[in-house]
Amino acid sequence: MQKTAIVTGAARGIGLATTKLFLAEERRVVMVDNDVPELTRAAEGLSNAIALPCDVSDADAVAGLVGEVERAIGRVDALINNAGIADFGPIEETGFDRWRAVMATNLDGVFLMSQAFTPALKATRGAIVNIASISALRASTLRVAYGTSKAGVAHLTQQQAVELGEHGIRANCVCPGPVRTKLAMAVHTQEIIDAYHDAIPLNRYGNESEIAEAIVWLCSDKASFVTGQRLAVDGGFEATGIGLPALRE
Repeated sequence: MQKTAIVTGAARGIGLATTKLFLAEERRVVMVDNDVPELTRAAEGLSNAIALPCDVSDADAVAGLVGEVERAIGRVDALINNAGIADFGPIEETGFDRWRAVMATNLDGVFLMSQAFTPALKATRGAIVNIASISALRASTLRVAYGTSKAGVAHLTQQQAVELGEHGIRANCVCPGPVRTKLAMAVHTQEIIDAYHDAIPLNRYGNESEIAEAIVWLCSDKASFVTGQRLAVDGGFEATGIGLPALRE
């Protein structure tokens, strides 16, 4: 039986890279995103990929997606909760509407998707991989909503691992460090880029494919005894703590 995967936030970035890597391993993939035009473009020409638009923060939409997935692929071996939004700003300027928008997609969406597809994952003894962020593990300025939402995802992952393990479901969390995405490069000044390079032991940003490799590995039989873990794929960024770059010269 051909294995399958659901990838949310699949229209671009880490989600699209993960989709392509799963396809290279001959899985069938359901690509989920709420950006319908971009999702359609991303799925074009990808064999064994099915595009199903859905807003993961909408409980009714997620409930409807379950039936669509059942009809499209019939089983779920892996669920990748990657959909998320970024919102950066000072605490005093983060209105409650902005706070709720971030929580709705980044945290509520992971809960809703995982809950909705738990019966299907029980049937296959499948895997959940939630995409958090290095911001889940270390605080930073201007990330009160984003960082808090991702910290919630990291803890939710452990809750899932503890409760669902008896059903053979493994749940893990990937925490990417700075990644060289188009969006990041569009908003990061050279000063910011240099600062990240100084703070990351590998002296560079990661790329989307490197994050995807970790995600796909966690869904594989090679990680069959790995669950409840928060894997920082960050070039050593978390390990540097508050060390001063000048002291590393």
